[in-house]
Amino acid sequence: MLSPKQRVFIEAGRKEFVRNGYGSSSIRTIAQEAGVSLSALYYHYKNKQDLLLAILLDGVDTYDAVCDAELARAGDDPVEQIRAFVKGNVIFRTQFPEQGRMIATEVRNLEPEGARLYEERRRAGRRRIRDIIDRGVAQGVFTTKYPDDCRRSILAMVSAIANWYDPAGPDGPDEIAERYADLSLALLCPTITGGEGDSR
Repeated sequence: MLSPKQRVFIEAGRKEFVRNGYGSSSIRTIAQEAGVSLSALYYHYKNKQDLLLAILLDGVDTYDAVCDAELARAGDDPVEQIRAFVKGNVIFRTQFPEQGRMIATEVRNLEPEGARLYEERRRAGRRRIRDIIDRGVAQGVFTTKYPDDCRRSILAMVSAIANWYDPAGPDGPDEIAERYADLSLALLCPTITGGEGDSR
């Protein structure tokens, strides 16, 4: 749990990194953005790399909370769980665009130890969709012969929303979530939607 002071640093750092990129951002500028002295920031984060990791992990926390909230309402049906998972991803990338952008662009700037810690957290989150798909395949609900490819395709599809979503555009998050859930289920249930294995 972040303290109120840490939350200020996280938000100031995220704003600076999104605006200028990690390499061109200054820890001094972040301290100024947060309205504190440089020494106060260093009290909580030992360097810019430490702050970057904290910002990225905060983004993962937000992502996990949004997805878990949607999945909690979905029940045990794998189809509804896929819809909930996709909706959670759409909400995260449309309502928390800076956090999504940080995850998409700044992970590469983590040093090895930070990258290891970050990947451990992300791996736990990615198990959600793997478990849903595996359960759906075991129950005969999902008929794809390529569950791992479907999982990777769904993750890539929802991740890309951050690259094109426009709040002023014609489609809101609910419409996007419904459409992307249908596309995801078309991958997972190809015999229903005319894909692989369809005898027509």
